[in-house]
Amino acid sequence: MNKDIVIFGKEIIDEKCVEQLENCLSEGDKGVLTADAHYGYGHPIGGVAAYEDKISLSGVGFDIACGNKAVKTNIKKYEVSIPKVMDAIFSEIGFGMGRPNPAQVDHPVFDQIAAADFKPQRKLLDLARKQLGTVGGGNHFIDLFEDADDGYLWVGVHFGSRGFGHKTATGFIALSQGGHFEDAAKEKPMDSPPILFDVHAAIGQDYLAAMELAGAYAYAGRDTVVDKVLKILGAKSRYEVHNHHNFAWREMHEGKNYWVVRKGATPAFPGQAGFVGSNMSDISVVVEGVESEASRRGLYSTVHGAGRIMSRRKAMGKVKWISNPGGGRKLISTEPGLVNYKAVQRKMKDVKIELRGGGADEAPECYKKLEEVLGYHAGTVNILHRLKPVGVAMAPSDVFDPYKD
Repeated sequence: MNKDIVIFGKEIIDEKCVEQLENCLSEGDKGVLTADAHYGYGHPIGGVAAYEDKISLSGVGFDIACGNKAVKTNIKKYEVSIPKVMDAIFSEIGFGMGRPNPAQVDHPVFDQIAAADFKPQRKLLDLARKQLGTVGGGNHFIDLFEDADDGYLWVGVHFGSRGFGHKTATGFIALSQGGHFEDAAKEKPMDSPPILFDVHAAIGQDYLAAMELAGAYAYAGRDTVVDKVLKILGAKSRYEVHNHHNFAWREMHEGKNYWVVRKGATPAFPGQAGFVGSNMSDISVVVEGVESEASRRGLYSTVHGAGRIMSRRKAMGKVKWISNPGGGRKLISTEPGLVNYKAVQRKMKDVKIELRGGGADEAPECYKKLEEVLGYHAGTVNILHRLKPVGVAMAPSDVFDPYKD
């Protein structure tokens, strides 16, 4: 094992994750695995890598600046009809990868994209306009929570830079393969070496500029969606926390400057708050980083969720997309999976959680328990708020995803 890797929850992490992170590091680099870690594309999810002079496209991932925002409102659960609110959220906000916003919005971030330092991103302006304020597929969500302490409603969202970020990532993959930004990238296996750029080279500087812009777009998207939900609720924000968990930051650790790449890991410096979602039925949390030796060794990083333990394929079974005679595509099952989603829907109804969308691959049994996962990070974060889900909205599993999550 690489001596520069710190592992939280080693006993619940697949050894393949350790091997994958080791493959991302060279002499002088540092690595961390959070307790929700699982295997990813070229870099484990829940993996942190610190480089002195490199930046990892694989570590930032396809969904550049994926992250969470949570807002505590000024109203309590009993003051609104949760079913009606969830119906409005699901009909007025676009869910699913590649889907446009039902009602386009304006935002200053479009001016930034129109004048992007990395000029090829300027051509993505139209896509960015269409998708701002929409939520992706997979595990991306809009949730309503009841504060376990005082009963106030919270709004929580999880998604990133949408098609804008995905096309930025695939464009740089094509550049790394000797092509042009607009070319189709050659997809490589999940266990391929990470794509690393020298931060002093032109492509490294271009990638950093493009990543920062995708980050600004992701923040704008989450702000827009939360504002829309607050409008539906007729509520105001009393407190908010907002953070990326697929990104790279310039940070100092042990007296040295590093580019710290977190993929599915939440920054947790002392006093820094972060929203960590769970699964669709369990408690989510707002945490705050604390100073400790474990925090320093862990590069001030914590979990971004509960952590997947069942693959989408196992949960859903074997499926394929076929062309619909009336246009578009539809999903059909060719082999049953391990999860009975109708039973999940019934259970959600029994525990009084209003569920909209989702699928077998997002069932609670596909994930670890967040409380257990956080236990492995004891002494590095404090839990500030425990949030009980009362409404969950996700893209339906039969919505076609043209982008890799």
